Amino acid sequence: MEPLALILIAVAVVGISIIAWWIGASNNFHRKQIKINESLSGIEVALTNRFDKLTKLMDVAKGFAAHEKETLSMVISMRKGMNIGELTQASAQCDQLMARINAVAEAYPELRSAEMFNELQRGIREAEAHLQASRRLYNSNVTMFNTAIAVFPTSIVANAKHLQKAVFFEAEEAKKQDVKISF
Repeated sequence: MEPLALILIAVAVVGISIIAWWIGASNNFHRKQIKINESLSGIEVALTNRFDKLTKLMDVAKGFAAHEKETLSMVISMRKGMNIGELTQASAQCDQLMARINAVAEAYPELRSAEMFNELQRGIREAEAHLQASRRLYNSNVTMFNTAIAVFPTSIVANAKHLQKAVFFEAEEAKKQDVKISF
């Protein structure tokens, strides 16, 4: 074989390898973005589940405490398309509703002993655990995506595609403070 033919074959192999790598890296970014969207949907499902349980629990609490009607006035719209900031705000509103429900339970000891109330509280604990797992999964997917954007050589593809780092799901400021317990 002639040296020129060998050089052309080598250049073609290198060119095809670079193109294949570029397509693979680009597809990996698409997969990571899909995983982020999927895990964000998991957070939405967990928030909706928690809200549904809180609503049912509040209905039970209302049966015991009729004057607590304004507590349920906070209705959260759990619709697809919320950005991470809106999801954080919705989560905070559910946390406030849960605090009100616990206050009602403390004010009405007979409510705490009701079987339905206890069952719903167990369900809420499970929903909270699921929500936390969903948040961890989302943040894990964001970490993988952001790492791929930042490290060489995939950063070349990320820069060419103008990809931006994804936003982590973070706790609101009030949750970052130390908890004060007094007896």
